[in-house]
Order: sequence, then C-alpha cells, then structure tokens
Amino acid sequence: MLGADAIARCLLEENVKVVFGYPGVAICPFFNSMLSVDIERVLVRTEQNAAHMASGYARISGKVGVCVATSGPGATNLITGIATAYADSIPLVCITGQVDSRQLGSDVFQEADITGAAESFVKYSYLVKNAEDIPRIMKEAFHIASTGRKGPVLIDVPIDVQNKPIGKFSYPSDVSLRTYKPTVKGHAVQIKKVIKAISRAERPIICVGGGVHLSNASKEVCDFAHKYGIPVVSTLMGISVMSTNDPLYFGMVGNNGKVYANRAMNEADLIIMIGARVADRAISQPDLITENKVLIHIDVDPAEIGKNVGPHIPLVGDIKAIFEDMAGHDLECNCSDWVDLLSEYKADAPVRKAPRDGYVDPALFIGVLSNKLKDDAIYVADVGQNQMWSCSYHIVKHGRFLTSGGMGTMGYSIPAAIGARAADKDRQIVAVCGDGSFQMSMMELATMQQHKLPVKIIVFNNGYLGLVREYQYNTYKAHYSVVDLTGSPDLSKLSEAYNVPFYRLSDMKDASGVLDDFLKDNRPGLMEVMIDPMDTVK
Repeated sequence: MLGADAIARCLLEENVKVVFGYPGVAICPFFNSMLSVDIERVLVRTEQNAAHMASGYARISGKVGVCVATSGPGATNLITGIATAYADSIPLVCITGQVDSRQLGSDVFQEADITGAAESFVKYSYLVKNAEDIPRIMKEAFHIASTGRKGPVLIDVPIDVQNKPIGKFSYPSDVSLRTYKPTVKGHAVQIKKVIKAISRAERPIICVGGGVHLSNASKEVCDFAHKYGIPVVSTLMGISVMSTNDPLYFGMVGNNGKVYANRAMNEADLIIMIGARVADRAISQPDLITENKVLIHIDVDPAEIGKNVGPHIPLVGDIKAIFEDMAGHDLECNCSDWVDLLSEYKADAPVRKAPRDGYVDPALFIGVLSNKLKDDAIYVADVGQNQMWSCSYHIVKHGRFLTSGGMGTMGYSIPAAIGARAADKDRQIVAVCGDGSFQMSMMELATMQQHKLPVKIIVFNNGYLGLVREYQYNTYKAHYSVVDLTGSPDLSKLSEAYNVPFYRLSDMKDASGVLDDFLKDNRPGLMEVMIDPMDTVK
C-alpha cells in the first residue's frame, strides 16, 4: 500500500461519501488511488469552490466536508474557501498535494508553503513527512475538524510521501491529543446559575447563532423556548434555527436586522446568547446592548466568551448537551406580557419602500418564492444586497438558510448549493445571488451538469455591485467608482451554452407563473430577475 492508497482508505474509514477537488501532478497519486474506493469525486472548475462545496456539504450532512487541490496555485486558490469555512466554523478536511519533500524550500515549480499561508484560517495543519503517519494524521484531522468549535484542518502531502510504500495499514480507533480536550458537558454550577437567572427575569430574550446549527441543537433550543415562552432572535448565521412564522421568533438582529428584533435586545433584562460571537455585524456596540441587563453566553469555544463583551454568566460546552441537561431542571418563567409587547412592535414595523415601477421588487419576490418552496427547502444566499433581502424576507418553514456570514465571500451560493445537493439529493435547493456574485462562480454550472447535481439559481440583475454602489451613494454622494457591471454576459445565451433551462422575470405580476415553471421539476434552472439599479436594502 502506498501513502496515497492509505489516504483514500482513511477516507473510507471516516465514511466519506464525496470529495470535491481539482487535480494536478502533485496530487495525482491520491486521485489515482481514489479509483479503487467507492467515494464520489466531484471535479470543480476552480479550487476556491471546492472548499465552498465541501462547506455546503458539511452544513447539510452534519459530517466533515472534504476538498482536495494540488500544490502551488491549486493550494493557494483554496485559501479563500478555507478562510470562509473558518469564519463560520464549518468542519472541513482540506488535502493538498505538495512538491517532493527533498525539494521543499528550493522554490521549485509550483511550490508554495501552504501550511504557513493558511495558518490564520485553520484549526490545525499538517505537513506529512512520513507515509507511516498518514492513518494517525487523518484520524486526528477529522477529530479536530468535527469537535469543539468546528473548523477546517489542512493536510499537505508531498508527492514522494504519497508514492512511498507503507507497512501494514491500521486505522486508529480513537484519538488522544494531550493539548486538545474540548469541553462538551456544561458545568453543573453554571447551569444552575443560568436557571436561576432565567427564573428571575421578566423580559428574557434568546439570541441564537450559527453554533446552534453546528451542534445540531435546533430542536433542543426551540423546545426550551416554547416550554417557557421565551422569545427568540437570531444572528445572520442563526437564521432557520426557528421557523420564520413561529410566534416566538422576532427576526434577525444587527445593522441589517429587523427594527423590532434590535428593540427586543435593547429592552430585555436578560440576554441568553447561544452559539454566537457577539461580533460587530450582529451587535455593533456590545457594551451598550448589555447595559442594565444580565448576559448569559453559551458557547463551545471558551475563547469567544468574554472576547467582545463580558458575560455575567459564562457557560462553556456543547449546546446540544447543555440544553439536554437543562431540560431536566425545574424552571419557572412567565413572560407572556413581554412576548405580547414584542408582537406589537413587530406588527407596527415600518413597511419597506417599494422600488420604481418597471422592475421586480426583490422583497416581494423573495416572499412569493418562499411560499412556493417546499417546507424543507434549502435556501443559499450569496453576499451583497441579495443577502440582506434574503435574510429579511425569506420565510423559513422547516428548511435551512445558508450563507457566508463571517467572511462575507461573494460567489459562495452556487458552489455551496451544489455541495448541499451532494449531501441531500432529495431536497429542493435554491441559490440566490446578484449579477456580480454570479459571475464569480458561474463556471460551476459545468460541475453541476457533469455530476448531475442540479440546483435552481436565481440572479438579481441590477447591473451594479449593488451593496457597494449603495455605500458609495450614501458615503460619497453618488460618486460611483468601479461598481458598474457593463459587459456582463447575456444569461439566456450562457444558459444555452451550459444546457440549463432559462427564465427571465421583469414584471412582478408574472412572478407566480414564472416561479411555478421554474420550480416544477427536478432539473437545474437559471432565472434572471430584473431589479431597480437604484434599489436599496432598507
């Protein structure tokens, strides 16, 4: 058995079903070994999207996503996707080929110090020097990626190590890392403090973040909120923990969140922050938002607790384990008057200003789209105005909402949706992007077709990098610089080139019929939605 064979065998041992990658000479031994194992290999059209596809796969499957690239530019192209996963705590194992280990440091063809270059964006990285270490390294990598605060792990394998014979293959049954012992069970004393604080509160609020999804704890958190009638808001990454129309859900907080959600945070006397960073996009002034109230911060990563604001009650541990434990405690909480007040705030919320006549209103369109999607549909939003409209107006039933939150990486939606489709080929999946972000990943239409991973793609076309144009309008008094997308392709012809059914919507009155045609079957589809170039997210 060669080192490359061992890597493929380790993937089998980890029950990996699919890898996303792009070959090159330095990783060819691995791809050759993959021919002998029953693991699907998806050829992406640019390496960054291999990581995005692995991310979408991980977020829907609940397993570690795997992406592969060759040395040099292949590996460096992967970095943006790795950084995107790191910012949102998505578990990935990223395997890169490397030049012959005897040539490391010689600046030979396609050599790049990828472990050094990616250091800021991985939980851990390995440069494999001995083929005999491959089983141990692979076992550790999957363990590190999928435990504690999840995230990407990089394994860089020189070509000579891939080609080196090894002795008897033995995959470890467990992992023991002396310096890596993430906390799972919450401290009993801290849990009692949390219960007591909630019992004393009159206006409690639960703020859920992406960590709730990562812990697979949505049901436990929602059951807790319903049992005691505690209202819930979310960060961008926490959208779809609770269905949009749940009477206890009051929307997304933050700069682009709902007015009534932010008001709920301001007027609460107790905030229960669960799996969220307390970062600037969700809470721009942490010290102000927590003034005159108790903050409980629950997170698996102790480094996040107290980083941006000091909690009164910190609680470190896995969210699912903590809420399973809390379910066994007695708790009295009566905040029905508080929920009624928040419901009044929600009912009185200002209505969004409609765009000019002759264009589709993205807010109304997303509402119509949401109602036509299946209950468990997966909605993947890109970055820009489309993301803000999506998080404000998409109606989550019992599905998932995916986006790039921490890094805000344009071009994320299409590859992530393809990865989600690879994870679950029975669910309806829609990627929503702008005409700018679409052009960053439109080459993956070929991947989608080649590997029969069809998704529905919606492109809001306003001829601009919309969110930057809006910022320049407000900040520089409409002095626009490098935001005009003149020269963009004719999407009808592009669709024809990729053999993808095409739809165009330019009038809101036609939205229902066009969407019915667009969504009616399991084939891929590309819809262009013409929106007002001067429309804004507010």
